[in-house]
Amino acid sequence: MKRLILVYNPRSSRFADVKASVLDCVHDLKSFTIGKYEIAPTNLDDNIAKLSQILRDDDLLLSAGGDATGVICANAIIKSQKDVTLSVLPFGNFNDLARTLGTKTFDDIFSRDKLISKQLYPLEIIIDGKLFRYATCYVTIGMTAAAVKLYDSPKMRAKLKTNFGRKVSSYTNLTSWYFKNRHRQVFLPEFKLNGQPMSPKISDYAAVNGRSMARVMKGGEDFLDSTHFRSETDHLTSFYRLFKLMSRSIFSRIPGSTTTGDVIEFKNSATFTLQAEGESKDCQNVKKIEIRKGTQCLKVITN
Repeated sequence: MKRLILVYNPRSSRFADVKASVLDCVHDLKSFTIGKYEIAPTNLDDNIAKLSQILRDDDLLLSAGGDATGVICANAIIKSQKDVTLSVLPFGNFNDLARTLGTKTFDDIFSRDKLISKQLYPLEIIIDGKLFRYATCYVTIGMTAAAVKLYDSPKMRAKLKTNFGRKVSSYTNLTSWYFKNRHRQVFLPEFKLNGQPMSPKISDYAAVNGRSMARVMKGGEDFLDSTHFRSETDHLTSFYRLFKLMSRSIFSRIPGSTTTGDVIEFKNSATFTLQAEGESKDCQNVKKIEIRKGTQCLKVITN
């Protein structure tokens, strides 16, 4: 019998919703043997390694959480080298992976006679020649990545436990952080992009692979493409530039150009923040970052 491995975080702000909408329903599935993996309070690398060790060929992996939970699942599948199918339900703050796959509810996945899967081609993030992470939807480097670290604070985590807190605090706190910090530091030190020197005013780089970024910004179908994605650089410490970017991204699409891969080379060893779908990393003494399509694809359930 096919195995269903349910992955969730019992300490997450929406665990009560996960319990009611998934944990209490999953045992009614007659065609699966049910297994569970609770995310440990360690780090993503540890959880990726542990989850990858329990996966078997033909497993269905169900991520019931936010984008960081999806990152753990996607990277664990690739690390395991097993033939595993990924499904995602949205119980996080932004849920960009679930939005990309179009799966919103338990019934979206399990109410059909046959599961519908497609191939998702993730982004591969290489830092100074070493693989850091696979990202299914997007990668940001610079100011916007630094701002996302707000969600790691205990105060913010407490606010996220209520619907009102999730919807209001997410954006009011980001707005406050932006006006306090936008001119306080260099978010993206001097660099070349694919050999071309970039303006010292550039504060952000983004690679977009999925249908959305930060919930409200529209992407495209690049996750289905094995070679191409879109990337963008901008001067977002300027409020005018930020407003222009957000307006275009919300009502049309995130601007940028199609690329088969980007190489960011810093003039000097650089310190900055990188963010990939809910995971922030403070990078230090970095000379080069490469963003490209991974050589492996993921089987994903779509709606």
